[in-house]
Amino acid sequence: MNKMALAALGIGAAYLMQNKNARNKLMKQVETFTGMSMGMNKNSGTGTSS
Repeated sequence: MNKMALAALGIGAAYLMQNKNARNKLMKQVETFTGMSMGMNKNSGTGTSS
């Protein structure tokens, strides 16, 4: 199972190295996700400790 996961990761990395459009799309998705998760973390911690 672990070998299959590493093989899939390697194939995906090789694909992203070859395909610039896919790489840019993935980077935009990661940036959007990290921005959303950062905003959620900031809001979730406020007002809970009284």
